[in-house]
Amino acid sequence: MYDWLVAAVLGIVQALTEFLPISSSAHVRIVGELMLPGKDPGAFFTAIIQIGTEAAVVVYFWKDIVSIISKWCKALVGKHDRKDPEVRLGWLIIIGSIPIVVLGLLFQDAIETTLRSLWITATMLIVFGLIIGLADWVGKKQRTLDDMHWGQGILFGLAQSLALIPGVSRSGGTIMAGRFMGFSRPEAARYSFLLAIPAVLGSGFYSVYKSLGASDMVIGWGPTIMATIIAFILGLFVIHWFLGYVKTKSFGIFVWYRVALGIVLYILLGTGVLAAG
Repeated sequence: MYDWLVAAVLGIVQALTEFLPISSSAHVRIVGELMLPGKDPGAFFTAIIQIGTEAAVVVYFWKDIVSIISKWCKALVGKHDRKDPEVRLGWLIIIGSIPIVVLGLLFQDAIETTLRSLWITATMLIVFGLIIGLADWVGKKQRTLDDMHWGQGILFGLAQSLALIPGVSRSGGTIMAGRFMGFSRPEAARYSFLLAIPAVLGSGFYSVYKSLGASDMVIGWGPTIMATIIAFILGLFVIHWFLGYVKTKSFGIFVWYRVALGIVLYILLGTGVLAAG
């Protein structure tokens, strides 16, 4: 029964942190270590429950997604204007998804082992927290997604791929890139959510495939499915709140939170309360 409690808590943690620039994988890793001393819930578990939060993105942006796919398909066969901003956005999401797929496959072993060290997580929380703060401070322009060109799409994709390292944050990486390039906070956040859909769903379902028949999963399939459902339901509310928040407020609170969490994590590791893994 304890596995079910752990999974429920981690599902809640996943939903509360996936869309904020504070790294959901880091939080799932840390809370998992606290609740299961000496055990890592695993990269597979993390990838699978991310299907829940990404399904929330699909539901929340359903009209946008249908419009983009519809216009992109029509433009592909010459039945729609290929210069339409949503057609270009469709291509940019495809191109922007390539870096994380390529790097994820190339460095899969390191991602699932070495890079999950909590020492690395603590460092990334602090370092990228400060970089996100800098990007938000200097990014004073108000570009929209209609202004995005191909080079910026590739940079967004490269920034997203940094999230392969726990502690960086998928939304944090893409939002950071967007702010450095002069995009407004709401536009950077919106594109971050849309860009993540192919990568997260692909990674999640690939992990499901690799986990079929596995006997060494730290958390079983039943609790994992429950955690995914929890992440989906709660994720819908978090998306709505965050998009409203960034319309009027900076990312400062998230920067300070990341730095504080990184310092606390260093202390817990240094005193032996947590094992680095």
